Amino acid sequence: MARDNVTSLDVARMAGVSQSAVSRVFTPGASVSQSMTDRVLAAAIELGYRPNVLARSMITGKSRLIGLVVAYLDNQFYPEILEKISTSLQQRGYHVLVFMAQQTSGNIDSVLQEILDYQVDGIVLASVAMSSQLAERCDAAGIPVVLFNRAQNDDSFSTVTSDNFSGGRALADFLVAGGHKRIAYIAGWEGASTQRDREAGFRAGLADHGCELFARGIGDFRTDRAAEAALKMFNGEQVPDAVFVANDHMAFAVMDVLRGKLGLSIPGDVSVVGYDDVQLSAWPSFDLTTVSQPSDEMVAETVSALMAQIEEGETVPRRVTIQGGLVVRGSARRPATGKKE
Repeated sequence: MARDNVTSLDVARMAGVSQSAVSRVFTPGASVSQSMTDRVLAAAIELGYRPNVLARSMITGKSRLIGLVVAYLDNQFYPEILEKISTSLQQRGYHVLVFMAQQTSGNIDSVLQEILDYQVDGIVLASVAMSSQLAERCDAAGIPVVLFNRAQNDDSFSTVTSDNFSGGRALADFLVAGGHKRIAYIAGWEGASTQRDREAGFRAGLADHGCELFARGIGDFRTDRAAEAALKMFNGEQVPDAVFVANDHMAFAVMDVLRGKLGLSIPGDVSVVGYDDVQLSAWPSFDLTTVSQPSDEMVAETVSALMAQIEEGETVPRRVTIQGGLVVRGSARRPATGKKE
């Protein structure tokens, strides 16, 4: 029966083990046999014992907390990433605290003090920019930082991204091969490296084929802005016959505008392609051609880089770029196969 003020010594006596054995059972990653674990946990449950995590963190100097900072969660890509990062870290005995920050330059400075107050062991910034001042404060506090899906010119901290440049180029190759002549682009937030690299790769791919961008709009990675950009872009006599939208989240809004408000056929009148390959992209109502972000590999590399700094003292930042892949569906006209019936 549970009682107040149960200590690890009480658990040790009931389980017939040492107090240090009890401590090892409740320490993530510690070496302990299954039989001893079963005995200790059985005693702990019967006594109603719960380890004092705060006291342990004061002794070890480790909170086993990781701060995960995201700009928004309405894009399907990020809830999926949050789940995968949290699961991976929990398997290593860490827990995630989620902080929201605005998507502007130096955008997490406002939540930095809150993050530091929790004495986190590390920080993952998911598509969030980092100011030089913030980098200095994290470095002074000895807190490792890994940037996920965002790169910066400052090479003082680790970054993990997909190869956005190559992905943009692959989409350009695909659309040109499909016979499109008036190819447009709707950009994301222009302060993001993902936006910059995708557009640069796309333009480079068009240039390889002697083509130029027909039209350009800005969606800021927001559905409302993307819808406005599409309405403006398709208001005229000469309109695009294909449009690359910088992520799937915006592409869905663009497709709704083209079909619902403008009465256009996709891909009959205009082809639409996106980026990320979120789950909704495969739904029949969108059937979106896109570039996949290798999220499993990106998460694995992010956690590996963070653990190397926290647990092994690694000081050399990692710069990891992972190749994605073109996912061809029904939202874009496909290149001719060259085969005759």
